[in-house]
Amino acid sequence: MTRKSWHSLPEYQALRALMQGGTATAAAERLGLSQSAVSRSIGSLEARTGLTLFEREAGRLRPTEEAVRLNLRLDPLFEALDQIDGPKKPIRETLRLIAPPTYAHRFLVSQIASFLAINPHFFVSLEVSTSDEIFRAILEDRFDLGLTGVEFARIGVKMQAFRVSSAVCVMAADHPLAAQSEVHPVDLHDQPLIPLAPRHARRTQLEKIFNQARCKPRIVAEVSTSFAAVDLAKEGLGLAVVNPFPVYHYRSDDLVFRRFASPMEYRSYFVMSDQRPLPRIARAFIRHIRLHTPSDPHSKRVAANG
Repeated sequence: MTRKSWHSLPEYQALRALMQGGTATAAAERLGLSQSAVSRSIGSLEARTGLTLFEREAGRLRPTEEAVRLNLRLDPLFEALDQIDGPKKPIRETLRLIAPPTYAHRFLVSQIASFLAINPHFFVSLEVSTSDEIFRAILEDRFDLGLTGVEFARIGVKMQAFRVSSAVCVMAADHPLAAQSEVHPVDLHDQPLIPLAPRHARRTQLEKIFNQARCKPRIVAEVSTSFAAVDLAKEGLGLAVVNPFPVYHYRSDDLVFRRFASPMEYRSYFVMSDQRPLPRIARAFIRHIRLHTPSDPHSKRVAANG
């Protein structure tokens, strides 16, 4: 007679806690157990299912594809348990959203407003932070979804491009270069320039382009965001070479945007965990942004599978 393999809720709870925490210590704290108890539950689950669920990598336990699939199949179980033990009053679904200032302060503000107008039963919590912090926050399950213009490969994080654009040179309308259809690197020789601070990778890329063209702009100020650069250009301080998205939508009436003839290309990304399922509200917000982002002459939409 074949022995039946009984399901074990403590094993499933240990799996979920370890998927969310990333370490046995964090999982143990979530469950109020010892690390050894968590390890035993995972070992028992692996023995019972015949699956390898975790691999150790750089001091953390990296879930295998089998662990991710099993964790997804457990969603209905834990949702049912939450309905049994949870509060009787319905709780609004909350999107925990994080983005750097360039995306948050203007672009996301309008997107959130229109999203909630269409979906009043949803709730959005927006945090403004640096791109580096976005990746950490997604990894640590402090946020569901992030937006960034920085491409950064990191275990446990998945990036989905939604916008691609070429670099532009931004200037006041009365600047002599505004008469050109596009601006070349040599055109900026001895011109007052407002670049991003040296800690940004794009600053290094821009300086390399200038060196190759044997030209040297005059650096008059350094900033940390594209909006700050174009706002200083608006004040007549100099020119800025930036990613036109989403700046163009909010400054095109005040400034001139000209294509910067160079290989510089920018992508805007959704950032999410590859270890946890994306919440329904996050999927809905991604669809909303893809559908409601206005077009502009300097950027284009990237398909969902692009």
